[in-house]
Amino acid sequence: MKIRIGVGLGAGGASDSATFAGAVQSMERLGFDSLWLSEVLTGAVVDPLAGLAFAGGVTKKLKLGTTMTVTGRNPIRMAKELATIDRFTNGRLLLVFVPGLTDRFEDQALGVPVAERGGWLDEVLPLVRRLWSEDQVSHVGQHFSYEGLSLMPRPLQQPLEVWLGGTARSALRRAGRLSDGWLPSLCTPAEAAAGRTAIQAAAAEVGRQVDPEHFGISMAYAHAEISPAQAARVAKRRPGLDPATLIPVGMAGARQMLERYVDVGFSKFVLRPGETPASWPAELEQLAEGVLPLQT
Repeated sequence: MKIRIGVGLGAGGASDSATFAGAVQSMERLGFDSLWLSEVLTGAVVDPLAGLAFAGGVTKKLKLGTTMTVTGRNPIRMAKELATIDRFTNGRLLLVFVPGLTDRFEDQALGVPVAERGGWLDEVLPLVRRLWSEDQVSHVGQHFSYEGLSLMPRPLQQPLEVWLGGTARSALRRAGRLSDGWLPSLCTPAEAAAGRTAIQAAAAEVGRQVDPEHFGISMAYAHAEISPAQAARVAKRRPGLDPATLIPVGMAGARQMLERYVDVGFSKFVLRPGETPASWPAELEQLAEGVLPLQT
């Protein structure tokens, strides 16, 4: 397997353009595979599309990834924005579509009930693929209807792959039916292995297979100890689970956890510091020393 390691840049990288540029340029210099920006509408993080476009202008090889909320977006505008970023960055865009966080502030911002969000993914993912590849697209769905639409420019990558996240049974089946890969978070290596099996089974049911190289994990890590804030975030999403089973402590712990995921067939990783680093360049130097020897 080709092991690739990227870094998730959270609120600490959003303070100003110089901090952001310095962080992403350090990632490229040190040899990380990719930068990742999550979409949180009501959080102190940069907009992922604006951030990736900016990052593409200050780097040359670093891949540019986002876990992007599809729910509530106009799919034509979204498809055009993503295609433009991919073309202008010479095919460096990486995509994971997500339905959005379940949070009272995010719920207000998205304006789409939680129960309806899976349906958006089911409709929008096949639709944007057609927009990226077909000369004219006609579509009649639950949320959108179009007749004879064309989209230009198209992505440089053909096809432009779209991965999915999520660990619920419905999310695993959707990933098997529709996705090019799977990037969940907050699941143990054993849970990840079971999810991979479920996804491939769902894919087989519809006559397809997800590339064995297209299974990854987004993983937070801690330094000296798991902070109360980190533990609280885990408790909110995985009540009753010991945070230590999900969040490794120290660089040695992070490397050991990655090796456990590799052992069950995962090879693409996004690492996220649990707390905002005092210095992103220093944080990245330490992280590179600890985990990049695994990258192949």
